[in-house]
Amino acid sequence: MNTQILTVSSKGQISLPVSICERLSIDAGDKLVAYTSGDVIMLKTLKIPSAEEFESSLDEAQEWAASVGYAENDINNIIKSSRRKKRI
Repeated sequence: MNTQILTVSSKGQISLPVSICERLSIDAGDKLVAYTSGDVIMLKTLKIPSAEEFESSLDEAQEWAASVGYAENDINNIIKSSRRKKRI
């Protein structure tokens, strides 16, 4: 693990060192997600998949659902059930 000290600006902003950006392939305009827990902040790159990557993931999910015997209606019912539980 590589540790570097960053400084927070008066506007609450930080700059990532070039070495970190290069190592993680972070480019200007890329999105990061900030997770917090207590006094810990974790940043993670948010990579939006290409259309081909998304389609591949969707195909994989559909193959898995079929392999365990789920039909499209089963998935819809699972989603509805999960949404109801969150509202309660």
